[in-house]
Amino acid sequence: MSQIKISRLNDDQINELGILSWPIWEKEVSRFSWTYSENEQCYIIDGEFTVETEHGNFNVVKGDYVQFEKGLSCVWNISRPVKKYYNFS
Repeated sequence: MSQIKISRLNDDQINELGILSWPIWEKEVSRFSWTYSENEQCYIIDGEFTVETEHGNFNVVKGDYVQFEKGLSCVWNISRPVKKYYNFS
């Protein structure tokens, strides 16, 4: 079962993961389908969105650290423009 994990990180964890060196992705208010071809980790700099999956909906806000598993099919519903650091593995 593909899933999403949402957590909060402290400054030490952010530094240990090297998040501030990851690329930045931005997206306007929108709704779109997405399937993950790799695992993704991201840290939300700004914005708000809901990820809709067959296992439920996940609300994501500024300051969240989100892990998306490879194979996850979902719909992103962005209610406030998103800016995030991201990394694929």
